[in-house]
Amino acid sequence: TSSIEYASRIQRAMLPMNDHFKNLFSDYFIIFKPRDIVSGDFYWIGEDDKHIFFTVADCTGHGVPGAFMSTLGISSLNEIITNNDDLQANTVLNLLREKIITSLHQTGKEGEAADGMDLALCVLHKNRKTLQYSGSYNPLFIFQGGEFKEYKADRMPIGIYYGEKVTFTNYEIN
Repeated sequence: TSSIEYASRIQRAMLPMNDHFKNLFSDYFIIFKPRDIVSGDFYWIGEDDKHIFFTVADCTGHGVPGAFMSTLGISSLNEIITNNDDLQANTVLNLLREKIITSLHQTGKEGEAADGMDLALCVLHKNRKTLQYSGSYNPLFIFQGGEFKEYKADRMPIGIYYGEKVTFTNYEIN
């Protein structure tokens, strides 16, 4: 148990600090309640000169296996944002899917574990006029102008999947 509790401290250290959200948003909330000591869920935020990227994700597995997946997801997202320019939300998901498949040596062979993650990823332009969304099983809900709107996610995970489309859908929202 002491080893898993130590792993929990490392996992929590990888999650974004509250100050990062506070500096970028005037109104926000985060609910993070791991079912076990470590979690297969994560939230993440990153930015470049023009955009704020943020996501919530649910990885396959819970506990230790899920925590490994969440660590892989956070590290991969950091690398994607750092090494690419002018990213759209769906491009981030496409690149993340490639990284997960490569990292886990997924080939699509029958009987192979189909580990991965489901997530909703948003890209907010810093001028606050446009928001992009792309989702892997997780939709986006927005309450805007007195109206409740749902943007559907693609029904494919981040990871190997038989029937995957070439690309994730990208929504641009004013």
